[in-house]
Amino acid sequence: MADKRDFEEFLTKFRKHHEVMVEELHKVVIGQDAVIDQILAAVFTGGHCLLVGVPGLAKTLLVSTIARLLDVEFRRIQFTPDLMPSDITGTNVLEETDQGRREFRFVEGPVFTNVLLADEINRTPPKTQAALLQAMQEREVSVGQTTYDLPEPFFVIATQNPIEQEGTYPLPEAQLDRFMFNVHVDYPTLDEEERILEATTSGEKAEVRKVLSAKAILYLQKQISQIVASPFIISYVTRLVRATRPGDEASPEFVRKLVDWGAGPRAGQYLIAGAKAMAAMGGRPNVTTDDVRRVAIPVLRHRVSTNFQAQAEGMSPEKLIEKLVAEVPEPNVPKYED
Repeated sequence: MADKRDFEEFLTKFRKHHEVMVEELHKVVIGQDAVIDQILAAVFTGGHCLLVGVPGLAKTLLVSTIARLLDVEFRRIQFTPDLMPSDITGTNVLEETDQGRREFRFVEGPVFTNVLLADEINRTPPKTQAALLQAMQEREVSVGQTTYDLPEPFFVIATQNPIEQEGTYPLPEAQLDRFMFNVHVDYPTLDEEERILEATTSGEKAEVRKVLSAKAILYLQKQISQIVASPFIISYVTRLVRATRPGDEASPEFVRKLVDWGAGPRAGQYLIAGAKAMAAMGGRPNVTTDDVRRVAIPVLRHRVSTNFQAQAEGMSPEKLIEKLVAEVPEPNVPKYED
């Protein structure tokens, strides 16, 4: 009972922390509530985010502001066509010691940080994009014959411009799959845009205060992982993920018709992790199917590949996932007789 009370107390404190973070963020970033919740959900579960949106929607500002809220190290890499893998991971340099001997010394690259902003990640060739694969998955970097651990916590938040195709290199599926969420940053509403213009042309600069340390983030991640995802939720997530695969016998007819390939098991892992974060933000110790539905689109939109027929019918991955979520039934709850 004491453990239950302690966990309820943690959820109350966490909810307050979340509210304070959102309040501080809104001093700088107006609107984008869903985007903020998705990024924070990734932070609280140790995931990475890909922010997709046209220029001028404050994607970079949002990430840098989140980094200012956290008492952690933040670095930004501007991805360009001439960027090399060693510019990200670091390299061995030959130096002469005081004794006159020559030795190699490893100079860390910007990936050795807590929050890494990969700005316009699709502007660099696949060779350089691949430099992040090991870092994002194993939280380590191999240079030569030596492997170096990255600091904890470690997050990659990348930005991408969806409308510009000249001089860009689409992310390979293996790279996309490393991102927990694919977050679409949309245009602000009329009221939000008026407030943005008023705030950004007044000459005043909003200051935000630090809310969480690296140690606190790791503690929150550990506690949020303890939120209960019941067998009912596990079954629902499994059905939802398997329904995205056109070759699965349980997939709906429209999926077999419009999808080339669907999501893998990692999607299910991220659905549950994201749903746990959403439950924690709501102060609840258990995951609900509504929590799963809240993260379904950002988790699945980059893991479901629609075919030419879907494009011809105007069926985007988002619309397809919305239809899928509406059609996949929740599993039956077993009835217990007295």
